[in-house]
Amino acid sequence: MKKSLIALAVLCSFTAFAQNMAAQEVQYNQYGVKVSAEPLVTENQDGILVHRSTNDSGFKVWLDMRVQADGAVFFGENEDLDPIGNGLSIRRARFAVKSQINKNWYGEIDMDMANGVFELKDAIIRFDGIPNTQIQIGNFKEFFSIQRNNSSRYLQFMERPMVAQALAPSRHIGANVKWAKNWLWLSGGVFGQTIDNLETRTFVEDANKDFGKSQGLSYTGKFVLMPGYKNENWGLHLAGALSYRQPNINDEQMSVSPGNFVRFSTRNSTSINRKKYIDTGEIADVDHDLLYTAEIAGYYKGLRFEGAYMADDNFVTTSSTPNHLWGWYAQAGYLLFGGRQRYDIGGAKFTRVSRGREWGDIELCARYEYVDFNAPALMAGSAEAYALGINYYINNNVKFAVNYQYNNNDRYANGKGNKFLVGYDAAGKATSDYKKVVSGNGKAGVDYHMLAVRFEINF
Repeated sequence: MKKSLIALAVLCSFTAFAQNMAAQEVQYNQYGVKVSAEPLVTENQDGILVHRSTNDSGFKVWLDMRVQADGAVFFGENEDLDPIGNGLSIRRARFAVKSQINKNWYGEIDMDMANGVFELKDAIIRFDGIPNTQIQIGNFKEFFSIQRNNSSRYLQFMERPMVAQALAPSRHIGANVKWAKNWLWLSGGVFGQTIDNLETRTFVEDANKDFGKSQGLSYTGKFVLMPGYKNENWGLHLAGALSYRQPNINDEQMSVSPGNFVRFSTRNSTSINRKKYIDTGEIADVDHDLLYTAEIAGYYKGLRFEGAYMADDNFVTTSSTPNHLWGWYAQAGYLLFGGRQRYDIGGAKFTRVSRGREWGDIELCARYEYVDFNAPALMAGSAEAYALGINYYINNNVKFAVNYQYNNNDRYANGKGNKFLVGYDAAGKATSDYKKVVSGNGKAGVDYHMLAVRFEINF
């Protein structure tokens, strides 16, 4: 027995020595530079592939993919007006690589290849070395609207409300500082041009080359109060945000001259219906925009609710009165089978639900929304929509959604440049000119119903 114990001790010592020597083995990268190396653990974390260190270095790298396949049918529209085509679409086909290099530094690149069109989404460099603080540089979403900042994985409806689509800023190149501790969350940043795709980038480069045009800057700040932040059963989100925005370079600026143009527009169903009934067209001689919002959201066990008022004051050099564009929405959802809603305190937004049953959970949702772009100098239309939704969370990675929506557009919602038919003139002929619409010949504006489905997987 004594000899066996001695042999075992020798074997363990030799194994430890061999492992230590292997760890100290000199390694070089592909550029011939000597590097330090450490073994990693590979894990499946709820369907996400993660490689992480086993020591306190904090290194972690993971893949983050998403596919959303949509289909929609439209019905109830006036047969004499513009038809709306049914269709199928890959709404998102996302591929991202994310890495926590060490405890202080984080990097991310995220791209979308939906329907064969490449778009850069996130390209992030972030410093986490100051307590409660994140300093972020790159291309990412501005911290302005909870609806915009919520990941598309965790939206209650297939598409964001019209006012958020039209006014809430999305991804731009910039720098941002975020501070969060306990119930208080603060953010401030400076942002420049949107990336979008090759077409937008071409306009930016041509404006610089041909006209010496500078990219506009935006300054965005937000605060959030989070009562109940320690409670898993309930919590509130009370927030306000303000953004001062100079015009960015886009196709509107280059279509006429290298002047300052902006455009606000939105679809009011899904991405399958490509018609933008609410559309200001090119607004010329813009000095700046002042964008602001107030929002409230919260959760109680399986209940989640959210609402916001959002507006933009568009200041042009040819008028002392700004164009006032505004809208609001209110929505709620409830998990039927014991699931819990979850809120991400660090991101000040909602995150993945906790399912109530082994087979999943079902969420019933309802939303009302309204948007009004009928500023006196624009008359770009107003619209309201009523929506009902059913979300079936099959597991942590797979979701099935059904949305019904009724859209009610007014006579001024005729698209960019009187593009869509919105009613009948005195002779009974369909017209796109709201000035010629005679109410006695029928209700003006494009109204219709939509039924849409989505299959989604996150992995």
